[in-house]
Amino acid sequence: MAKIRILPDALASQVAAGEVVERPAALVRELVENSLDAGARHIEVHAQRGGIAMIRIVDDGSGMDREDAMLCLERHATSKIRTKEDLGAIHTFGFRGEALPSIASVSRFRLATRERSALVGTEIEVNGGKLVAVRDHGGASGTVIEARSLFFNVPARRKFLRTENTEFSHVEQQLRLHAIANPQTAFTLTHNGELVLHLPATRDMLERIRGLVGDELASRLLKVEEATWHGITVSGYIGGPGMSRSNRQMQTTYLNGRPIESASISYGLREGYHTALMKGQHPVTFLFIQMDPHAFDVNVHPAKKEVRFHDGHSVRDAISRCVSNTLENAAKLPSGHAPARAMPAASAPRTPVVPDSRQEQFALPVAPSTAPLRDITVPSPLPAPAPAASAVSHRVADVLQRIAAARRDTAAQPPPQPPAEQDAPPATAPDEEEENEEAPAPAKAAPAEPPAPPEYRIIGVLQKLYVLMESKEGLVMMDQHAAHERVNFEKFRRAIETGGVPCQRLLIPITLQTTPRDADLLKQNLAALNRLGIEIEPFGPNIFKVETLPAFLKTDDPAAWLDQVIEELSSLSSKSSSLRLSEDAIATIACRASVKSNDVLSIPELQALLKDLFACEMPYCCPHGRPTLVQISTNELERKFGRRAPG
Repeated sequence: MAKIRILPDALASQVAAGEVVERPAALVRELVENSLDAGARHIEVHAQRGGIAMIRIVDDGSGMDREDAMLCLERHATSKIRTKEDLGAIHTFGFRGEALPSIASVSRFRLATRERSALVGTEIEVNGGKLVAVRDHGGASGTVIEARSLFFNVPARRKFLRTENTEFSHVEQQLRLHAIANPQTAFTLTHNGELVLHLPATRDMLERIRGLVGDELASRLLKVEEATWHGITVSGYIGGPGMSRSNRQMQTTYLNGRPIESASISYGLREGYHTALMKGQHPVTFLFIQMDPHAFDVNVHPAKKEVRFHDGHSVRDAISRCVSNTLENAAKLPSGHAPARAMPAASAPRTPVVPDSRQEQFALPVAPSTAPLRDITVPSPLPAPAPAASAVSHRVADVLQRIAAARRDTAAQPPPQPPAEQDAPPATAPDEEEENEEAPAPAKAAPAEPPAPPEYRIIGVLQKLYVLMESKEGLVMMDQHAAHERVNFEKFRRAIETGGVPCQRLLIPITLQTTPRDADLLKQNLAALNRLGIEIEPFGPNIFKVETLPAFLKTDDPAAWLDQVIEELSSLSSKSSSLRLSEDAIATIACRASVKSNDVLSIPELQALLKDLFACEMPYCCPHGRPTLVQISTNELERKFGRRAPG
């Protein structure tokens, strides 16, 4: 007797439903996607008891005739694809033809639809996969799909559903994802008869985002200007420095309008934010990616949440470039207000009374100062550290003195003569050619002057840490430790970029045994690792010998640190790995070498620190992603003191 049997259609549909319909939010995803594919301009979602008792989707799309309405309930029946070539370039949301039959097999299902040109539509009822009735429908054009008593006939699945509030939160989040990507479509969401969301159609993407997240958060977003790299176009909005969340709920990314999750995108975001994001935090993003459908595969996940890219490194690099460019070009404080311009002396407020002899200094505007500040100076040699300096400061000073000496020796050599006109230019790698096209030739471009810092009036220091300053916009507070971290971090990083990392030779070389994948990765990046002060070479099959480590590295377990380097290397694109790998160590040194919360700085020192901070590439956060500056506007202060009505 045969052991293998063909499952009945009803049972096969329930098995498929287990992959497609895991909770009420999955119904919303599949049905809303069908409505969008049908050209709907208004979509209503009604839920009862978190969607477990009922989900109803109403749209004003193209609708279906009776034949199509009957066929759409058959498994693998779809209007989206015809040939296997179509499967390789999906342009629509739905394409498998499994959603409706799967939903109908595990619920009490009703479909009512009418084409715009038809006088009468069709209504179909299905109970747990069994056809109950087919009748005429005289409702409005479009489609209404209702699923009641989800998993009523599959109690084993129903018991895994969460509470009503939890399930509805997933329903709401799913609708939010689609609403953000389709601002031209109006959305309505109700729960147990109460209106939860009402989003009118709009052509303004930011207006749709504002309707979902509120004015306060929307006002702090930075616009990602549309740009194309490697044939990949990126646009949208992202949170500025210091703006993050402890989970990924507000990290939304769309590929050709489809909300997706992807490791390549996550790596690109992390690399783009770089030191503007705290560890363990996730960015706030509403990022839209457009690319050729042939360049990715959406048919790799039952819920279509994940995609597979044919060239993940290009996706990482495109996202990283766009995000980092947006952050570097942003001219906003973390609160969302533009930095204050210089205030005329005549309009400066009266100096507050300070009961000590330094009262006059608090009225000084920010100006260039020659006062010494405890930091890392490059390329000038550092003076001998004070007796109270830490061992880390001694090591940093020694490292940078050697870098400075090497740079002075290089500068003393005569400059190379330019080649004759008839000589051909030296060959460059493709990556180098691309980077050379972006930057002007050094011989023709004058050195860029750092932007002038906003002129804030220093009015005091709170708890020997927070520098209080007055601007035209209101009150600005600076964390002196975080600000000094950023200044030191960028100075040290520039030293590494220009001269490489000094290294120290190990008394006993370290032997690393790796997986074949990591071995290939290390072989491809030997030059980059050498630049970082890690002298490593193959020592057998999947074995490497490490002779040197960076001189500034302080660790009790070099092998574990090298494992972290390999892991980090695997998540970075080739163009940035040579610098990114060592920046965690640089950030640690910058932190330990910076002024602390109890260090008392004079006003000239604070002025010099503020000037150096605004000369940085990323002045608004420290290397660990914490904000350096926070602003409270005058309007907000007036509201708190009752001088202005709320709102």
